[in-house]
Amino acid sequence: MFEEFYQKAFPFWDILSDADRRFICENSAKKNFAKGTNLHSGSDCSGAFFVCSGSLRAYLLSEDGKDITLYRLHKGEMCMLSASCVLQAVTFDVAVDAEEDSECIVLSGAAFKQMSEKYPDIRIFALETAVSRFSDVMWVMQQILFMSMDRRLAIFLHDESVRISSDTISLTQEQIAKYIGSAREVVSRMLKYFANEGIVEVSRKGVRILDKTRLRELAV
Repeated sequence: MFEEFYQKAFPFWDILSDADRRFICENSAKKNFAKGTNLHSGSDCSGAFFVCSGSLRAYLLSEDGKDITLYRLHKGEMCMLSASCVLQAVTFDVAVDAEEDSECIVLSGAAFKQMSEKYPDIRIFALETAVSRFSDVMWVMQQILFMSMDRRLAIFLHDESVRISSDTISLTQEQIAKYIGSAREVVSRMLKYFANEGIVEVSRKGVRILDKTRLRELAV
């Protein structure tokens, strides 16, 4: 089952010996996580998570309980920062939660580390994957530090609408606040402003985009 998946997921798969391919498969498992489940916390080496269905959220958590979303993972994507033992240069603590009921393939961190020490190509792959995620993290930091709240919210609503191919975004204001690193009250006020301008409609079902052109203009 895992052999076919890893053949597509890992560019280095063909260079591994048959024994090492079996080792990786034997140290992999398909797991289901209920919405709200914490998959990884702190500096634990939980392993590499491949999302088969659902979505995950990686975030930083402060001592007073506030968090900042670093990035979200959807079907076909991989979380590498949860395998911190492979990425020894990563010294900050990252948490990963299931944002909805999710199914993942989990490759043991210890097994991944053992193979990365044996094959430089695996270590390079892990670093390149982590670097691609750091670009997402820097984009989040840029928004929080330098962008106005209306632009941050407009960017999120536009990007989320494109991602799900729908004008209706079925997220709570609390969830949106977490994704853009703000407070629910601030998001609520800004959505009310957008609604008064005829850009969106807010209901219990979520946020429906009414004027895509105006939203794009705010996001630029």
